[in-house]
Amino acid sequence: MARDRFIPDRGLTTRMAVTMTLLGVVYVAFVIALVWVGMPWWLVILVVAGFAVVQYFASDRIAMVAMGAHEVTPRQEPELHAIVDRLCAMADMPKPRVAVARTDVPNAFATGHSRKSTVVCVTTGLRRRLDNVELEAVIAHELSHVAHRDVTVMTIAGFLGIVAGFLVQAGVRFAFIAGGGRGREGGPAPAVVALLVVAVSAVVWVLSFLLTRMLSRYRELSADRAAAHLTARPSALGSALTKITGDMARIPTRDLRQVEPFNAFFFTPALSGEGFSLSSLLSTHPPVEQRLSQLAEISRRLGREG
Repeated sequence: MARDRFIPDRGLTTRMAVTMTLLGVVYVAFVIALVWVGMPWWLVILVVAGFAVVQYFASDRIAMVAMGAHEVTPRQEPELHAIVDRLCAMADMPKPRVAVARTDVPNAFATGHSRKSTVVCVTTGLRRRLDNVELEAVIAHELSHVAHRDVTVMTIAGFLGIVAGFLVQAGVRFAFIAGGGRGREGGPAPAVVALLVVAVSAVVWVLSFLLTRMLSRYRELSADRAAAHLTARPSALGSALTKITGDMARIPTRDLRQVEPFNAFFFTPALSGEGFSLSSLLSTHPPVEQRLSQLAEISRRLGREG
């Protein structure tokens, strides 16, 4: 856990360790299974290592480009930098890079594989809708992700699902092209190997998806708690959450779907199911009602302590 003034969360630390351990086991089994079903070992290493390097070192740049975000200097965005400076001083943590995405989708996110590469980004839609107190609460939420290092863990955890998803798509296409021809020296047909790769990859994708979703929902509750205690204004975070989720319904669905792939890193998901359903169980975020209830309880507790 980071040495900062955000409240520690042993539950988050434990969940991150368990998730990474389980994903490590799945990862090793994945590589062994791919070689066992007939995929050349050099190709397995090339695909897995290639995606790992890109995902780890370029995750922040990929997210910035996809969101149309750009880094801003204190001269360009003095108010935004002032908020980040104040929160970093309160939390006693290094200041991340600051970016702005020009989109009306009201949101914020933090991404990066290490503290030095981390960037905290807010959208113009978010700034337009929130006052400075609410904006500070949202940025505190994102900074807590950085301080607790769960941004790094989610970046690494997402890699396995990306590789598995890629192999599922590539395997289906290859099986269709290869047809039913026989393999060399009486081995299995290329199409059979491709379909076996698809089956293994699909299982791995489901496992990695479920593991990262469970961690993602808990880390959002943890970030809400940390931000509420750091700012001592849980009501401001609740107000921001209410405004954002309410206004999200007014954003064109096409715009929301464009940013939906980054839901796991957003303050609140661009698209999500309402109520208790299978979609809510597989969501990147806990229900808004649960987040607001937690913030209300923190507010009552802080009021009693005050």
